[in-house]
Amino acid sequence: MKAKLFTDGGSRGNPGPAAYGYVLEAEDGTVLAARGERIGVATNNVAEYRALIAGLEKAVELAVPEVEVVSDSELLVKQMTGEYRVKNAALQDLSIQASRLAREIGKVSYTAVRREHNELADRLVNEALDGASEAGH
Repeated sequence: MKAKLFTDGGSRGNPGPAAYGYVLEAEDGTVLAARGERIGVATNNVAEYRALIAGLEKAVELAVPEVEVVSDSELLVKQMTGEYRVKNAALQDLSIQASRLAREIGKVSYTAVRREHNELADRLVNEALDGASEAGH
């Protein structure tokens, strides 16, 4: 089974109050897991990586053998595919963690999309930041 992992992270201010969201979908569009969570004060990029890690952890937990990560963070996608080097120390640790999880899964690919193609994950981030709903609980 191949799954799609839509991830998004955001902060209000950079750094500022931050949250991440992810949606893990089966090939047929069935939502396997979705979560939005506040993570305290962080940068946008840290929030993006926290979304990726949380989503990959869920994929490992559900024993998904193949994952396509869909993110509107071009930086994250290019760093995880090796096109860009990770220079920021905080992001280095997070990218190492994400790479470790990706190896556990086996096959992980990354696709960068425009924000409008990542609506649900984006909404989970904003709901978490607004405190509107506890998604995934």
